[in-house]
Amino acid sequence: MNVIIENIPIFARIAEGIKDHILMGDIKEGDQLPSTTQISNEYDINIATVNKGINVLVSEGVVFKKRGIGMFVAEGAVKKLKAERRKTFKETFLRTFLDEADRIGYTNEELQKMVVDMIEERDKEKAAKENA
Repeated sequence: MNVIIENIPIFARIAEGIKDHILMGDIKEGDQLPSTTQISNEYDINIATVNKGINVLVSEGVVFKKRGIGMFVAEGAVKKLKAERRKTFKETFLRTFLDEADRIGYTNEELQKMVVDMIEERDKEKAAKENA
């Protein structure tokens, strides 16, 4: 399992990578996370850095610790993470998309068609993968 994302501090990469795996369903609510030692050894990262990343998830209520057993994904984590990502998507990605579209002169109609075309293309790709 790859839990590392580029261009952000290592502890934040660990936290974001684990969040991604939770959202993708690779790690489910109630599942135990890999131990800090496993993550540390797999990615050759200082265990204190791994702990810092995990502590971010604890402070956000995404994971919790069972003393002497390990870290587990909290109930409701998926809902919480989706809400967080949707807000970021709207405020960051869509805003950037629309600002750039304005700069290069797209009309609203052109943008709508582009988005619909991309959705159709994505759906066809998904269907092809499922049928393969």
